Amino acid sequence: MLDLAPQPTHGCLLRVAYQGVPGAYSEMAAGNAYPNCEAVPCEQFEAAFQAVEQWVVDRAVLPIENSLGGSIHRNYDLLLRHRLHIVGEVQLAVHHCLLGIPGVKKEELVRVLSHPQALAQCEHTLSKLNVIREAVDDTAGAAQFIAANNLRDTGAVASSRAAEIYGLEVLADGIQDDSDNVTRFLMLAREPIMPRTDRPFKTSITFTLEEGPGSLFKALAVFALRDLNLTKIESRPLRKRPLRVADDGSDGAKSVYFDYLFFVDFEASMAEQRAQNALRHLQEFATFLRVLGSYPMDVSIKACPTSQ
Repeated sequence: MLDLAPQPTHGCLLRVAYQGVPGAYSEMAAGNAYPNCEAVPCEQFEAAFQAVEQWVVDRAVLPIENSLGGSIHRNYDLLLRHRLHIVGEVQLAVHHCLLGIPGVKKEELVRVLSHPQALAQCEHTLSKLNVIREAVDDTAGAAQFIAANNLRDTGAVASSRAAEIYGLEVLADGIQDDSDNVTRFLMLAREPIMPRTDRPFKTSITFTLEEGPGSLFKALAVFALRDLNLTKIESRPLRKRPLRVADDGSDGAKSVYFDYLFFVDFEASMAEQRAQNALRHLQEFATFLRVLGSYPMDVSIKACPTSQ
């Protein structure tokens, strides 16, 4: 994926933060997004955001949605809390393996560790094994843990690369229930890129609306009227003002509503007049509007390594 953001001036390899430990799918996504980069592991998503803001790294590559598990809500919240800009996206086809200590057979496993989404995505295989499932922060971290502690009764759901790094054996390959398992990652930087029209672009925005009949319909109409295709819409309750109390009528009845923040992706560059006009129209009734990034679309899907 081509990155149009300004390159670092320190003369070193691009430093890219990701959440997890070496062997994580996020590390693979960082390598696909920025070949030959120095991938920098971070324990939590927020640490990756902070690493970019504090100039520890040049970029961050973080998951935002999975084709099976849905949105990573934590990262939507962090996009609003921090002032980083989306400068690209990369899509990774996820290939899960069951890993164990060398010499152990999968039938000997009592429990399996992994990220909650990875465990859910391998429901069929794990149910047949009749193992206890334990959730941890990331897939590669599970592999690292059982290797470091030589846990012969414990397996991990992770990548084949994690097996290589931590000296584990692939006990079963491709154990996900659905082969079409794709995670979309965002590439984040301190500065936005210059929108262009010479390649397919996507723009991500967030906004809030006043409560009222048809308010969301009117917001979405600004894109439909200009033939702008929406590829994503996500709503999140506002954290600082989650509830709204409204008067329902003359009898004094009150209704309580959730107050929502909307995240929308649409296919267009902010260099296009129709995109500018759509957001200008949206600003007429949105109570808050922010462009999170306008960036090249990833029109391909990269596959993570499989064991051979």
